[in-house]
Amino acid sequence: MKSKSIKGNSPEEIRLALSESMFDGFKPTLVIIFLSVKINRDSICKVFDENGIAIFGSTAAGEFINGELEKESAAILLLDMDKNNFLVHIEERSGKSKLRTAAEIGKKGLEKFSNPSYLVATGGSIIDGETIISGINSTSGKDSIIYGGIAGDELRGTETHLFTNDKSTQDGIIALIVDNDNIQLTGLATHGWKPIGTIRTITDCEECKVYTIDDEPALDIMVKFLGISLEDYPGDELINNVGNMDPIQLMRDDGSTITRAIRNLNTKERSILLAGPVTRGTKIRFSLPPDNNIIQQVTEECRYLKETFQPEAEAMIMFSCIGRYYSLGPLVSSEIEEVKDVWDSPMAGFFCYGEIGNSLKGKQEFHNNTCCIVVMKER
Repeated sequence: MKSKSIKGNSPEEIRLALSESMFDGFKPTLVIIFLSVKINRDSICKVFDENGIAIFGSTAAGEFINGELEKESAAILLLDMDKNNFLVHIEERSGKSKLRTAAEIGKKGLEKFSNPSYLVATGGSIIDGETIISGINSTSGKDSIIYGGIAGDELRGTETHLFTNDKSTQDGIIALIVDNDNIQLTGLATHGWKPIGTIRTITDCEECKVYTIDDEPALDIMVKFLGISLEDYPGDELINNVGNMDPIQLMRDDGSTITRAIRNLNTKERSILLAGPVTRGTKIRFSLPPDNNIIQQVTEECRYLKETFQPEAEAMIMFSCIGRYYSLGPLVSSEIEEVKDVWDSPMAGFFCYGEIGNSLKGKQEFHNNTCCIVVMKER
């Protein structure tokens, strides 16, 4: 399987890039598109539809190919995957529960292939990655291979879009379902954040809201850890300053950790709202602010994945949290480029609102402020 990455800000630019990519006889059958909400999706889709290329598309909070960050653009990955080995499907919520919507994706996968794997993007009301994983597993089989991200809209919070050749939705799931017997999807969700402080326990919570940690108000524990006064951070300043810079790490029994960004504070309840669900009894630690070691840790884990499980790649996809864009600043370009260089394969990716993948030791889970890498190769 061959792949090529291209980019463009307009249909004309993308049409030219597609044409140039095919000069050597390359005939893509599938395109993965991550684009700005400011670009006309229909006109971009028309370029590929006219060439008989199946489309998996999502809007982004920012897009990139290889190590190049783009703005108000489209990051595009072209693949000449055998058409018998994949299916692109959009499942709209349309009144269904979020769990049922995800379950329909798993059902569709198992109808098409006996051993399916899933690359997904979600939008609208479906922003809980744990529900997506549970739903797909309920119909496709426990521990299905699932990677993906929550669609972005440049932080507008109003208009994420998922699209394929003849369908689009603002509230649903798009899935690239592949035959795992013929197309291998291997991936890694890695964050690189360094833990600090003592291990604590969530003692009262409801979905994403944490009321108490070690039986003390969660907000008081957080403020104590940061060594700050709430009066010094009026309005949203505290969230803007620490929400992505000091994520909470959830400790798993297998030794892995996943991160939860802090989305909001409730000074009356003294609670904190996280960007993903948690459960009572979960052990946690806070994180140090980011430095260069974050990129080093992420790159080292990718090298380990390459050396141990996946030595070769024919295409790469990256789902990187928009929180990393703000946490790492200019370093985020270096992170993307260094990860890409591990396999040195064509890559496209986007900044998203949450990531789905597995750590080196763990199972598929929903992550925040994490870099999720997916490596594709024909078996």
